[in-house]
Amino acid sequence: MDSFELNKIALAVLVTLLVVIGINNLGEIVFHEEHLEANAYPIEVEMAAADTGAAVEEEKGPTLAALLATASAADGEKVFKKCKACHTAEEGGKNGTGPNLWGIVGRPKGSHEGFGYSDAMHAKGGNWTYEDLDHFLTKPKDFVPGTKMAFAGLKKPEDRAELIMFLHTLSNNPLPLPAVEEVADQAAGDAAEAVDAAAEAAEAEVH
Repeated sequence: MDSFELNKIALAVLVTLLVVIGINNLGEIVFHEEHLEANAYPIEVEMAAADTGAAVEEEKGPTLAALLATASAADGEKVFKKCKACHTAEEGGKNGTGPNLWGIVGRPKGSHEGFGYSDAMHAKGGNWTYEDLDHFLTKPKDFVPGTKMAFAGLKKPEDRAELIMFLHTLSNNPLPLPAVEEVADQAAGDAAEAVDAAAEAAEAEVH
């Protein structure tokens, strides 16, 4: 191979390299990429709150004691109209579909003479406290599963407090109403015990 042929090959290689380099430079000029300091369309991502493991206490309304302190027996008597189809309220009144309710507050559950209570009510045991009446009137079948009482319950705490206040009057010796201060002190004590228990549990896990 003479020198002329070698020069032709070298020239061809050189031209090829120049063409490749030129195409690359031309591409950068035509499709110039500018790096933005921030996204043109910022995407907001809601950060999930870290789970600290602490229980979030739901906001609670007034206690039963506080509601009873302001409840009206007269308004409760109006609420009692929903109960009249099954219950009588006067002293010595006859049993209906449900038992007579005179003296119900403080009376042992399932104990009114002459009424055929369900086995579930007999098994429940204990006396009708204000708190138990409130739970029962909220949803009877939840408080005493198997009760014969078909009443669905009273959703509003105020309605239940007024009805219980009326039932409170159905006695010659009414059971004292719960004191708001005592209930508040008891709740504070329970909260303090819960905090101490949580602290002890956390310390036990560390060790």
